[in-house]
Amino acid sequence: MDDEAGPLVRPYAMTRGRTTPANRDLDMITLVVAAKDEIDPLALDADYVTILQMCHRPMSVAEIAAHMDVPIVVVKVLLSDLLERGEVVARTPARNVKVPDMNLLQAVLDGVRRL
Repeated sequence: MDDEAGPLVRPYAMTRGRTTPANRDLDMITLVVAAKDEIDPLALDADYVTILQMCHRPMSVAEIAAHMDVPIVVVKVLLSDLLERGEVVARTPARNVKVPDMNLLQAVLDGVRRL
C-alpha cells in the first residue's frame, strides 16, 4: 500500500507471472461478453469478477484494459483464463470484409436521387 498512489499490484502478480495468454486469438478489438448472468465472486479472483461485471454488454479487450488501468497483455491473460472456464465468449470482428462494388453504389445513389 502506497499512501499517495493507493493500493499497488504489479501486473505480473495479477497474472501469476504469466506474460502470454493461452488463447492467442485475442486482439485489441476482440469483443468479449459474459457467458452467464450470475457471477460467483467466491469462485473467482477479484480481477476476474471485475472483468465479468464489465462484460454484461460486449466490450473490446482495449476497453477492458482501459477501465482496469492495466496493460492489454494482462487483460489478455485474464480473459484467456475466463475463456477456458467458459465464463466469457469472445469474437474477433471479421477481417475479410469486401469493399462494395463502386458500380453498385453508384446505381443506388442514382436511384435515390431519382426519388
